[in-house]
Amino acid sequence: MRIAKVLQAKRERGEKSFVAYLTAGDPDLKTTGRLVHALVRAGADVIELGVPHSDPVADGPTNLSAADRALRQGTTVTGILELVAELRSQRVEIPILLFTYCNPLLQFGYRRFAERGKQVGLDGALVVDLPPEEAGEYRQIMQEAGLGTVFLASPTTTVRRLALVNEASTAFVYYVSRAGVTGAQKVISRSLREELAMVRSQVSRPVCVGFGLSTPAQVAEVAPWADGVIVGSALVNLVQSCRSSEMAEEKLESFAREMVNALAKQEG
Repeated sequence: MRIAKVLQAKRERGEKSFVAYLTAGDPDLKTTGRLVHALVRAGADVIELGVPHSDPVADGPTNLSAADRALRQGTTVTGILELVAELRSQRVEIPILLFTYCNPLLQFGYRRFAERGKQVGLDGALVVDLPPEEAGEYRQIMQEAGLGTVFLASPTTTVRRLALVNEASTAFVYYVSRAGVTGAQKVISRSLREELAMVRSQVSRPVCVGFGLSTPAQVAEVAPWADGVIVGSALVNLVQSCRSSEMAEEKLESFAREMVNALAKQEG
């Protein structure tokens, strides 16, 4: 599984991984493809493509707006998988993970999704509202297709449940840095360092932390405590603020490179 191999290799070298999130289809899928190329040039390690959903309960205002625009463009799971196929035909080798809610996959069909995902070169998925206790069929189908799975842990996750999250997550464990929804935050939780130390002592998978990290300074602060960081809303907001696809591509590459450089300074 490509995601696990990339993150594990970086962990063994004492390096930190940068996972970059984009809402697929915002402002359209063609532009999303160009933005993926920009993130690759900037040095991202993994790309998360968000599947727009009409009721994204874990998302804050930035990603809600992006999902709405993507849906109005007619973005679907089928279209996103076609984009992945196109990126692979363009020799984009970076691991690509879909960040989705359960309903779009149920509508598409777990087995159909896994089979098509394998065909196009997808590397895995994170289903936000599918807990590992209820994910037996999904996990088996994804494993059979050789696709990675990611599950969430949070400040309220018990040690007993961390064991289940670790077992179910074949790519990495996604640690939610705070209670609530996605969105940029001004201050990192004072308890985050201790929380991540506890989590990493209990799980064997790489641990990447997300939800709210939005500046190079925050990435640099959190990097020593995790195997990787996930930045989403800040990137989505930057794309939204640009007047053209060309501007979005240029600014995204520059901003993502700042994140990568901030991580590099914390390695070792």
